[in-house]
Parts: sequence; C-alpha cells; structure tokens
Amino acid sequence: MKKTRRILSLLIVVALASLGLAACNGDTADEQVFQIGIINFLEHPALSAAYQGFLSVFEEQGINAEFDYQNAQRDAATLATIADRFVNNDVDLVLAIATPSVQAMHTATYTIPIVGTAITTYVGAGVVYSNEAPGTNVTGASDMNPIEAQIDMIFDFVPHLQTIGIIYSSNETNAVYQAGIAIAYAESLGLTVEVGTVTATAEVQQNALSIANRVDAIWIPTDNTHADAMPIIGQVSIDTGVPVFPGEENMVMNGGIATLSIDYFELGRQSGLLAIEILLHGGNPATTPIVFGKDLSLEYVVNGFMVEALGITVPERFMGAIEFPE
Repeated sequence: MKKTRRILSLLIVVALASLGLAACNGDTADEQVFQIGIINFLEHPALSAAYQGFLSVFEEQGINAEFDYQNAQRDAATLATIADRFVNNDVDLVLAIATPSVQAMHTATYTIPIVGTAITTYVGAGVVYSNEAPGTNVTGASDMNPIEAQIDMIFDFVPHLQTIGIIYSSNETNAVYQAGIAIAYAESLGLTVEVGTVTATAEVQQNALSIANRVDAIWIPTDNTHADAMPIIGQVSIDTGVPVFPGEENMVMNGGIATLSIDYFELGRQSGLLAIEILLHGGNPATTPIVFGKDLSLEYVVNGFMVEALGITVPERFMGAIEFPE
C-alpha cells in the first residue's frame, strides 16, 4: 500500500554530478542546475506523496535541480505571494500541487512552464483550454477518481443501500466537479441522493451529522476541506453507524471505510516526467496533454479499525486490502 515518506527540507538539491552521471539531454549533470519552484496548497499525506513522487524522478535520473518548496497553508494571499516569488526569481519551472496552487500560478505568469499534480480538472480550474491540447503554459497529471467504480463498491459493503449522502466543499472546483459526476451516477442507479455542502472546516461536523441521519452511506470526493476533517467525520460515522467512503486512501485511513484510489506517489512521478520533458527535451505545456492518474495505478484500501467499529462484514475480495491506521 502507500509508502510513508518524510517531507524533505524546504530547499532540496539533487546533485549527482559528482558520481559522473549524465543528465537526460546527454550533457554532464553539472552543466546546468534547474531552478524549480514548488507551491503546495496545504500539508496532507496525499499531496505530500505527490510531491515526493515528483522529486524521485529527478533523483533517479541524476538531474541537477534546486527545489524551492513553499506551502500556503490554505491561505489565498500566501498563494499569491509564493507565486510572485517564483516569478520574481524567474524559476525554470513550477510544480503546482492542488487546484488553488495552479490557479494562483497561472494568474501570476503566462510564460513560466507550470506542471500541476493532484488536480482533478484543469479545464474546470480555468487554466487550460482542453485536456488534449492545454493551449497555455500549464500541463500536468490529474487525480480524477474512478467515481463510478467507487460508488459501485459501496454496494459490496452496504448491500441494502438505497439512500446515499454526498458531502463536499462548494468552494473547491475539484470537489464540485466530482460531486456532479457522483450525483448523476447515483441517481442513474435509482439511489436517493442527499447532498450537503460546506465552505469551511468548521462546518464539516454539523453537515456530516445532518446528512448521516438521513442516509445509508456517505461518499466524499478528494476534497481538501474534508481531507483535513476526516477524523471528525470518522467520529460522526462511529456515532451514527453510517459508513463513509472517501475518494482517496489517506482519507479512508483517517476515518473512512474503503475506497478505490489512485497512487499519489505515482501521480507525482507522472508530473515529474512531464517536467523533465519540458526542461530537457523542449516540451511545450501548451501541446502536452494532461495525464490522468486513474489510468495509471488503482488500488483498494479498507480501514480495518473502522469496519470493526461499525460491525461491517468485509467482502472476501477486499480482505487483502485491509489496513489498520498507525
């Protein structure tokens, strides 16, 4: 399952020239040191895994780069300040982690190449014209979930499912987009859908409790607000006996039952490969299609503590996916 990785220091130098390794363009690794800005929206295990995956590509390929890692801690003004910092420093490329980060960077510059990761819909975020031909200085890897498969999976754990709750942050583009797909699919299955939205973490507990009292199960997208609040949601789940099925495995391990999730480390690696194509091989973000993580690597994960707490019988085919939170 997902590997645990330590967050690297704010300034990371991956320098393998002393070992005589060659850079991907055939020149020696000490001929150029790329300056790369990394802008993260907030600290969260999935976003951190994507960050580490990105770095791993540079290290494995022996590419000299200095990484200026900055975290906005969910603050829009800080995002703008970080974006301006990277523009003023004239970095060679920016990795933007999560939707608000890529939006802030795209607002700040139309020329510096931007590679995104852990972003659901680049079109919906307003930073590209299409997935096939972005047409801007932005490309990247999408963490779009296999939403229909996730909802199908809920029936395995809740065979009597008739009413499903869908809760999400209405001010997060990625969450609104995923929720729309989930609602339409659930309704096509004949399920009654109860929708609850929030705009801040402080609203999560009451909203989750209100929805839980009216449904058989709850589904949540890969939503930054709810990802932060999963321990609260997990307690609501235990108190009401209503199982919660988030869109990502770290959210599951913090209070959900199960999911079918992409691997965020591998997602970050895909963004790293895109960055290298741009830096070393003349790749152009405007003509580089968005990569979709759901086509790369998917895995089931089941929270052993939560299924025991709710008395849920785990179907045989999911037994190998059971993990217990550390």
